[in-house]
Amino acid sequence: MVDSKSGRRRRSSSLLIYKEPPESPEQLSDQEALPNLNAEWVNAKGAWVIHFILIILAKIIFDAVPGMSQETSWTLTNISYMAGSYIMFHYVQGTPFEFNSGAFDNLNLWEQIDRGDQYTPTKKFLLFVPIFLFLLSTHYTHYDLAYFTINCLAVIAVVIPKLPSAHRLRIALFSGLPEDRP
Repeated sequence: MVDSKSGRRRRSSSLLIYKEPPESPEQLSDQEALPNLNAEWVNAKGAWVIHFILIILAKIIFDAVPGMSQETSWTLTNISYMAGSYIMFHYVQGTPFEFNSGAFDNLNLWEQIDRGDQYTPTKKFLLFVPIFLFLLSTHYTHYDLAYFTINCLAVIAVVIPKLPSAHRLRIALFSGLPEDRP
């Protein structure tokens, strides 16, 4: 990035934390014009059940690996769910659909669910599942410190972005400022 005033190249930081600005009136009108198909599925019938099905399926797959202990199997199940949940709800931004004129391009799926309202039944459920899985995996790892630490870090990485204080907060590693920032 080149600073236009001095002509010098700006240093990029290894960690950048910034708050996403609110939408413009045009973006707000685009967001309200059509239903957001990217976020509506989480309120659909059966959408909550799929989380438990995926957890059970991951546990069965990890149990099928020869020589794997129950503690490792539970920890891998926890990490797998947490990684998938983080990528799906907090990492990917925008929508895969082009019908909304880019109205949701700067929002991740968590911020799109229920039009950004906090503590709706769906968001409470999606906050409950990682915590429940953490407690379950901690119990079945017999409270071993190493497994507990790994499981705890995984749940923290998924729960913190769901909190209201992290709404529209972005953390970028090893990158400069986004292109539209001063």
